[in-house]
Amino acid sequence: MAAWSEVLLSALPGERRMDAEFWQPCYIDNAAVIEGHPHVTLGELVTTFRKGIFHILASDYVEVGIPFYRSADVQAIMPSDTRLAFITAERDQVEKKTSLERGDIMLAKTGKHGAAVVLRERCNVSQDVIAAKVKRDDINPFFLAVYLNTRPGQLELRRWFQGQVQEHLSLPDAKRVMVPLLPNQLQKRVQQTVEDAESAYCDANLHYAEAEALLESALELDKLDLTPQLFYERSYTDVQATARFDADYFQPRMQNLIAALSRDGQTIGDMAKLSKRYFRAEAGVEFQYIEIGDVSGNGTADSSRVAGEEAPSRATWIVKPGDIITTTVRPLRRLSAIITEEQGGYVCSSGFAVLTPKDVAPELLLVYLRLPLVCELLDLHTTASMYPAISTADLMKISIVLPKKADRQKIVTKVRESFDARREARRLLDEAKAMVEQTILDMAS
Repeated sequence: MAAWSEVLLSALPGERRMDAEFWQPCYIDNAAVIEGHPHVTLGELVTTFRKGIFHILASDYVEVGIPFYRSADVQAIMPSDTRLAFITAERDQVEKKTSLERGDIMLAKTGKHGAAVVLRERCNVSQDVIAAKVKRDDINPFFLAVYLNTRPGQLELRRWFQGQVQEHLSLPDAKRVMVPLLPNQLQKRVQQTVEDAESAYCDANLHYAEAEALLESALELDKLDLTPQLFYERSYTDVQATARFDADYFQPRMQNLIAALSRDGQTIGDMAKLSKRYFRAEAGVEFQYIEIGDVSGNGTADSSRVAGEEAPSRATWIVKPGDIITTTVRPLRRLSAIITEEQGGYVCSSGFAVLTPKDVAPELLLVYLRLPLVCELLDLHTTASMYPAISTADLMKISIVLPKKADRQKIVTKVRESFDARREARRLLDEAKAMVEQTILDMAS
């Protein structure tokens, strides 16, 4: 549907924008609502406003160090730790101008129009993230992160993104984003609600970690000899039998793992069906789309609403409640999730295999597929170097062993407790956004 807006010529020089997208009616109307309140710009709020570290060397990354956030990690009020990287304390010290502390703000410069409040004691960010420190007493940073994720905040952010191939937010434009000055009492309530959500997320992480530890112990994977060895040899008959000639596959640690997981002679294909419910997009019909980046670190997946005429080419599979979606690309990332009741009929990327459990609880299959050792085994079966992926045929042949019935129930219970806590955290974040949105609308009316 076409939309028109008229703008006075005198308004253009101040905005420095003549593109029609900037002057869409939804942006103009939203700006009028915010301007109806006492308000400031982001540039007036902050002491530090810089883009993150320009170039990171491979030697700067470590297993344990200073958390390092990228644009994809900054998509909601609370930053995602699903694929969190770490850099050395030395590199963080060199880049201390963009080093952030709890209560500081991160803005995504590219991709989705994300904003998040820092919850860790210390972290740093990449060049596709803006690092900001709030300086005014009348703006609570937790409130600011929530506002930037509400509909008014998102419209205001999105208005300043520009570009053809990939939209981006420049530092000068980011400084012009307007922020309403809402009552301090409301801002404190918003902070408390976000911190309650943070606590719920911590509970979710703890319950899931307990489920994972229970499964590893029940399968006795914690007792395996996984010591790396520099030298080892195998007979030609072993090579011929497995049709594998790569040294990684024959590492003693991996052979010990394969033997432990093969003791029951069952495969993933015995436990689940590979579901292929093809999706066909229709112009004018929206759908909920789950892509690789939507999968969390605790076995859940978010989604985004997409217009049928803008459907990505990889929007392929229809999912149902109880399905497990697991990425076939770079399985070391442990990206698997359960499809919930409300996600029935959603569509996921062709980068996922959709598994419908048969004789195993979905929660148990999820934890199994996300075990770090199992993901290592999946990675052994990937091909290609730039975009390593495991075929669905190889995935279904991967060995699986299940714990005793009593242990299974304990694991399922822990996973459900984790999901309940995560659901509560999301409810609280939605409550915080609703408080801010309603206040803005009430003050505008």
